Amino acid sequence: MRLATDDPEPVPPTGPGPTPQELPPDRTQAILEAAKQIGSLLKRGGHRFALAGSVAVHALGGQRRLQHDADFCVLREDADAVAQTLREAGLVVREPPEDWLVKTTCFGQDVDIIFELAHRPVTPDLLARAQELSVDSVRMPVLAPTDLMWSLLAAFGEHHCDFGAVLPVARVLREKVDWDDVRERCGQEPMADAFLFLLERLDIIDARRESR
Repeated sequence: MRLATDDPEPVPPTGPGPTPQELPPDRTQAILEAAKQIGSLLKRGGHRFALAGSVAVHALGGQRRLQHDADFCVLREDADAVAQTLREAGLVVREPPEDWLVKTTCFGQDVDIIFELAHRPVTPDLLARAQELSVDSVRMPVLAPTDLMWSLLAAFGEHHCDFGAVLPVARVLREKVDWDDVRERCGQEPMADAFLFLLERLDIIDARRESR
């Protein structure tokens, strides 16, 4: 399986190798291959972007096993140009009912190109804070740890509140995250506040400093 080169052949939606039905339960390498391919295409196209979600956690040293899609943040105003770059590489770009992302499939894996994180638009400042890291040997911008942790907590709600999935991420990234900034940005959101309280009780982060 090859990464994008200066003159790549079109990438079929499923790519070479096993189909999704044939993939082993651990889909880590398949998802990484898709993330590397998309990241390489976006880099070569000169687009502003940052890797997000579980693959970003993986790049930052956590979540060794991946089971879901790869996520990339782009600016809404760049979405059409990004989609065109993907189409020119032979990928099918789909527009779901949600108006904050587009989707594609690469090497049999779902990839989301998102314009909003937790109902807030992706901004140039967010992308500027991204760190260039190696993602399974391919370097690309990855959301800064504080931004990544905020995005995970801000996504909590009454219908989606999986503390168990985010807890190990907080353990791994705790020294890299500005927790005061996360608290401030999450505000009084009850689910995020409850998770931060749990981290305090588990001695993963320091207790909130009371304002005087």
